[in-house]
Amino acid sequence: MSGPDVTVIIAAYNAMPYVTRSVTSVLGQTLGADRIELIAVDDGSTDGTAEELDRLAEDAPLMRVVHQPNSGGPAGPRNLGLDRATGRYVFFLDADDHLGPEALERMVASADENGSDVVLGRIVGEGGRRAPQSMFRRNQPRTDVFASRVYWTLNPMKLFRRELIDRLRLRFDTGLSIGEDQPFVATAYLEAAAISVVADHDCLYWVAREDGNNITAQEHGTRMRMDLFRTMTELVAERVPDGPDRDALMHRHYAVELRDAVLQLCREPQRDVQDKLLRELADLVTPYWTEGLAARLPAVIRLRCHLVRHALLDELLTLVHWELDRGAASYGITTLAATAAEGPDLLVENGRVHALYPYFRDSTLGIPDDCYDITAELRVRHRVESAEINATGLRLAGHAYIHRVATTGVSTELVLRRRGSGEERRLPVHHVPTPGLGADEDGGRHDYGAAGFDVTVDLAPLSAGLWDISLAVGAQGVTKEARLGSSRAESVTDATTVLVTAQGTAVALYTTKPYGNLTLDVGETRPRVRPRLRVTGAVWSPDTPATLAVSGRCTLADWPKDALTLRAEGPDGAERTVVVEVSPTGGRFTALMPCTTAGEWRLGLRLAVAGTDAEWSVPVPPQPSLGPARWQRLGMPWYAKPLPGRDRDALTLRVERVQLIKAVRGRLKR
Repeated sequence: MSGPDVTVIIAAYNAMPYVTRSVTSVLGQTLGADRIELIAVDDGSTDGTAEELDRLAEDAPLMRVVHQPNSGGPAGPRNLGLDRATGRYVFFLDADDHLGPEALERMVASADENGSDVVLGRIVGEGGRRAPQSMFRRNQPRTDVFASRVYWTLNPMKLFRRELIDRLRLRFDTGLSIGEDQPFVATAYLEAAAISVVADHDCLYWVAREDGNNITAQEHGTRMRMDLFRTMTELVAERVPDGPDRDALMHRHYAVELRDAVLQLCREPQRDVQDKLLRELADLVTPYWTEGLAARLPAVIRLRCHLVRHALLDELLTLVHWELDRGAASYGITTLAATAAEGPDLLVENGRVHALYPYFRDSTLGIPDDCYDITAELRVRHRVESAEINATGLRLAGHAYIHRVATTGVSTELVLRRRGSGEERRLPVHHVPTPGLGADEDGGRHDYGAAGFDVTVDLAPLSAGLWDISLAVGAQGVTKEARLGSSRAESVTDATTVLVTAQGTAVALYTTKPYGNLTLDVGETRPRVRPRLRVTGAVWSPDTPATLAVSGRCTLADWPKDALTLRAEGPDGAERTVVVEVSPTGGRFTALMPCTTAGEWRLGLRLAVAGTDAEWSVPVPPQPSLGPARWQRLGMPWYAKPLPGRDRDALTLRVERVQLIKAVRGRLKR
């Protein structure tokens, strides 16, 4: 018998009653208990966890329980589990948390299909616990730490290929009091052949314990936080060359680990200890500080780093308390009293926006304005209220504004860019009043009463290709650009709309996936015209002799007048056409084609634009149930009948006058 697919390792310490659900969530996996090895390490529990693990193992042959004296953290128990693991993959599960039923099945399938060494499954917070989200916006079959947000979650609750762990001799760092999982996970990330993200299923539930004893919720001293920051920045510097990639990973540690170290430093009770620790922290921050890293960080973090690097203790304490008093979004802390209205005042000047954090332009300190410049952090908020397209143009209406910048001196433009080229078109918009907009945001501190826009795009000048649609939103000399369409009124459909212009050009308006932004496709780069022309049937008209009633559906949004026809191609290039009239609701039609001229006629639906070479056609398919039609003309009998073997793709009719002598001879032979 081959070994298990997955070894699940649970390090448990005083985890009652949560450990029961944690274990049963593993035993109940759809992957199958016979494909799972469960190793639970009791780390000297005193609350009944050890006895509960033994009880659960009695009915689970592939579950093993190991008891050991308390080690002081999860690193030792996890390492012990790794020493005994035999599965192709390893998954670490905290005793407080539990798995979704299909978690292991989906993650193993992703790893096997994509050759991944690490697989992240979507994490869901339970009981008020916050879970990381940015890396789970979509499935990612194969990615890495530089092309995605995976590096922003360094917890070990992931699927790891055991061959990678063994090859790298990975173990959890027992010398770290906190963050012992980060070197393990970061190294695995950096050495992985590929990383996969399963974002379409709730794989792991992070549970907030009622007693508040989740290990991640505990406070730790400044020295522990500094040790973790040192360890991770040295690891990144050792494995990633200086440059943008290193800056991208350092961003995480300067934003999170350094933040936590500063917060703990400010809680130290003795001034001389604070001063000593700050100088040590400055020595840790300075070696990897680059302009590229600074450009990635929000302004408040740049300011915090400046104060640390220059060992300005009093100013750092003031900044931290200032942030905490306002909800401390940058510290991951919120209070009931904190509101968005308590954020910093802003100064808009020369096309830049500065947040008035403490010591802005204090002449005695000379802190650079860059530490207060939040222009890059501001976001455009928009909503599309109308998106109407026809053969002459695209009309867009809605509102857009730069959050926290009042709409005075507005200068918004619509921007179209053709992918894969430098071609760009800018169109001024008509500015529309939006009284009261923003009154329910930020305590009503910012007036967005001139945020409305209305603009029509002439389709004729657009060359073939994909044109992405953006808004360059301007106010008070500040301009921010954003893709248009992700926020829309319910009346604005996200369905693809295809049409044909008077110039014979196919144009489609569609929304991108997964973000829902608007794009124009000119010239059938992706959505096609032909699939939107469909013939569903053909019968002889009961009202008009020798007339074929062809039914179908046209789901184009628009096309030139009289361009859609039912066509019959006959002998010697003869052609008969009938203009197709389409119902405005549902796009259904029935077109009547007289079949009274002798010869063989092939029938099809055609859209052809006069004066151009543009033409799309689909055949009227053969109709097995269609019999012959007979009628009299000038006293002589005529008939029209399908020729099933003539064209397997299109309905072909033979129309002839009945030859009386031939008909009589045929009857006599019967």
